[in-house]
Amino acid sequence: MIRRTAFPRRSVFPLLLFAAAACATDAGESPEATGADISPLPEGVAELVLTNGKIATLDGQDAVVSALAARDGRIAALGADDEVADWVGEGTRVIDLGGRLAIPGFIEGHGHFMGLGNAQMILDLTTADTWDDIVAMVAEAAVDAEPGVWISGRGWHQEKWSRPPDPMVEGQPVHEGLSAVSPDNPVILTHASGHASFVNGKALELAGIDADTPNPPGGEIVHDAAGRPTGVLRETAQGLARRSFNEEGAARSGAEREALAREQVRLANEDLLRKGITSFQDAGSGFGTVDLLRTLADEGALPVRMYVMLQGGAEALAGRLDEYRMIGYADNRLTVRSIKQVVDGALGSHGAWLLQPYADMPSSTGLATTTPEEIERVARLAIERGYQVNTHAIGDRGNREVLDLYERTFADHPDRSDLRWRIEHAQHIDPADIPRFAGLGVIASMQGIHACSDGPWVMLRLGEGRARSGAYVWQDLMRAGAIVTNGTDVPVEDADPLASFHCTVTRLIEGGSTFFEGQAMTREEALKSYTWANAYAAFEEDLKGTLEVGKLADITVLSRDILTIAADEILQAEVDYTIVDGRVEYSREN
Repeated sequence: MIRRTAFPRRSVFPLLLFAAAACATDAGESPEATGADISPLPEGVAELVLTNGKIATLDGQDAVVSALAARDGRIAALGADDEVADWVGEGTRVIDLGGRLAIPGFIEGHGHFMGLGNAQMILDLTTADTWDDIVAMVAEAAVDAEPGVWISGRGWHQEKWSRPPDPMVEGQPVHEGLSAVSPDNPVILTHASGHASFVNGKALELAGIDADTPNPPGGEIVHDAAGRPTGVLRETAQGLARRSFNEEGAARSGAEREALAREQVRLANEDLLRKGITSFQDAGSGFGTVDLLRTLADEGALPVRMYVMLQGGAEALAGRLDEYRMIGYADNRLTVRSIKQVVDGALGSHGAWLLQPYADMPSSTGLATTTPEEIERVARLAIERGYQVNTHAIGDRGNREVLDLYERTFADHPDRSDLRWRIEHAQHIDPADIPRFAGLGVIASMQGIHACSDGPWVMLRLGEGRARSGAYVWQDLMRAGAIVTNGTDVPVEDADPLASFHCTVTRLIEGGSTFFEGQAMTREEALKSYTWANAYAAFEEDLKGTLEVGKLADITVLSRDILTIAADEILQAEVDYTIVDGRVEYSREN
């Protein structure tokens, strides 16, 4: 049966009549407006109608329909084609889906928005097959760079190279080869995880790093057997070089910095829309970035909806939380109601904080990048100001420490409920702590693609027993009653939700084997983890995550039915349309 209602007109994005004649309903779609004859549509007429499709609503009732109407940015009707036909009038844009699958818009559950834009403006190291390839990329960049100008890149991962670097220390290269091709330009190359950087000799010199430089709290300068820095800076040690790197950016004028930031936003939005993402949960930004996003929201220049986590310590946040808390700002384009914290590093860089030593580095259990005591200070500030806390924890010690401090904070505030605090990544959990997520109401904010990307080397770090019982244990968490979300941690991984969906349902890793496939989700579970669960994790399940009358008309249309096709065909699916607010923001056909 058809479900429909009417909604009051909204002010931020005026509704436009598509030019001239009555709508077209052929195998394609009706023509778009040229901006000439525009006026509000009559009551009962939709701006957008989708027909002849498989529309998976995920709402638990009438789970699949063939047609949908959107008006005023909201879903106005769902049902069979003939039931929705009444919403078609002069000015309606009609898209014949031709049997294609339409789903709630993908929500990126954990990524780095400005980092995504920035990654498209620097060297892309993800394509490198060896360390020598990276050296060659830097050498080419150095030819055109003015002396003294920084060269930057991101995406290297030593475990993904076809052969190890020579020479190497702790499985990672040393800087001499890179320094030889870039003697006059400082170089900083960020690890794929973001939890380590590699710098050349010039950068070490500018940062004042030598054999006698002590490790900063929460970081490590890697040294060779002779005590010389190799160029690898783990966790907070990256800041020693980034201070010099940032001086170059600080020398730009305010207008230049704003233009650069706006370009990063533009590039990020374009990439996300191409991949069917309609909402993005940004895992840690400062007040300046929020100011820019708020300005862009006011300008109508944020096509992808943003849920931003503020990042900083208790002192930096304390005086500004009330000023920056906003929910559904600018017609649900921008929400700021959470705080990001980081307790440890990444498994790949041996920075994840473990209960027992690394299997391949018995001298180390990783490290705490921020003390639990400092995170608890932030947590207590957040609960008093009505903020969600989302803490990065990858190792089993890191996860336990965060669960412990959350539990203490909750116990001291028994009047606060429905907090939905999160642990970001939750990649390796001691089995004893798995039930605590549901027991405390803590969300496991995970990224499906990591299991397949990391799978080939996780057992090197943890050993088979620990990997089997605690690594990427989606089903164990869900069976215990926890909410598990999905995403990519872009730019750590590509933002493509289809790749992450494929990993979530197959656990297929390089070489054709699977990484503990018993933890894989079903197709419906995986889709819900990318839609409803992410909406719930942001307190937005009443607005998005399912397709229901009254909810935002955020929809992704795919070329293939990922719910039924063979698993090996999922990666061949493409995004045909990305619809936000009932407006087609991306079309593969254009």
